Amino acid sequence: MFKKVIGQESNDSIRSPFGQADAISSEKANYEFQNPIARPLTSSSTTQGRNILASDVEIQGILKFQGDLLVDGKIDGEIHSSGVLTVGENSKIRAQIHTGVIVIYGKVHGNITATERVELKAHAEVIGDITASSLVVEADSIFIGKSHVGAPAKVAPLPKEDQSIQASLVSDELLPDSI
Repeated sequence: MFKKVIGQESNDSIRSPFGQADAISSEKANYEFQNPIARPLTSSSTTQGRNILASDVEIQGILKFQGDLLVDGKIDGEIHSSGVLTVGENSKIRAQIHTGVIVIYGKVHGNITATERVELKAHAEVIGDITASSLVVEADSIFIGKSHVGAPAKVAPLPKEDQSIQASLVSDELLPDSI
């Protein structure tokens, strides 16, 4: 799209085809990074390390990524990541999801496994099972499925002496009174 003309001075700022510099203030970029729904999405792009799949993107198959991904399109298949997946309000995802953190504003049909946290924002819809260390469900969200939240508690085994006492008590109860 851009080409360098020999003999022309290079410019450090990136210019759009219309001649205006593509600069985003750090305040605005930080706000948009923290509030992905607050800005309109264009085709696949990156904003300060966050990858974006816009509403015109459709994927069928296995999606793997690192870091942060904001999806506002359609995905059918599987999603694997140790990063943060944000499902935009226009998203329609039918997938088995394995990720570190997932924040859902749109629709997800499929099982979700998160090593850290799952957040269902207002008006989110999840149909499927959720397994996560932490689950946050806001009012007006829909969740149909089972959830397994937190690490299972480990039960300490009885000391060997106590086990033998219990075994002898149980066996005495089972014996008939007269032999």
